[in-house]
Amino acid sequence: MSRIAHVKRDTKETQIDIKLDLDAPFGGDIATGHGFLDHMLDQIVRHGRFKLDIAAKGDLHIDVHHLAEDTGITLGQAFAEALGDRKGIERYASSWVPMDETLAHVVLDFSGRAFIGFEPAGYEGDANGFNMHHLREFLRGFVNHSGVTMHVRVLSGVEVHHVAEAIVKAFARALKDACAITSDSLPSTKGLL
Repeated sequence: MSRIAHVKRDTKETQIDIKLDLDAPFGGDIATGHGFLDHMLDQIVRHGRFKLDIAAKGDLHIDVHHLAEDTGITLGQAFAEALGDRKGIERYASSWVPMDETLAHVVLDFSGRAFIGFEPAGYEGDANGFNMHHLREFLRGFVNHSGVTMHVRVLSGVEVHHVAEAIVKAFARALKDACAITSDSLPSTKGLL
């Protein structure tokens, strides 16, 4: 079974084109026009071990908000398409990632039910204009369009760059583990995800 997707989103605020292959050797080209968002998406490729190409443009003259949110939406749609009926996937995953003074924890479930618990608070700085609110909107867009339940916690941290990066690395590692094919059946007693 081929686990690939190609999803485009074209609005008055953003134009996004994502190609995802869950089983190809990891790598790809990431270009959104925002350096820190590119850096976070590169972490998903590197630590999620996915083949991912993202070409995106957004109204950065206003803010990075629309670009971050819509990239999350489109990436969520790509995962939903690539996973299909989700037969055989591990489904649940959890990852802890330390980054210097920071410790982040992400737990997710490809349940078909969208929910995000995003607990990082008190990190009010930014990295090149990208802050915790933008990261939350990126992840919210992802869970709403992939049908994932996700909880994000930061147990320690000071610097926003490290906090955001540790969260995204933990997210990527949990994605890798949850998407792994570990059986030939659907991981649900309901028979449907």
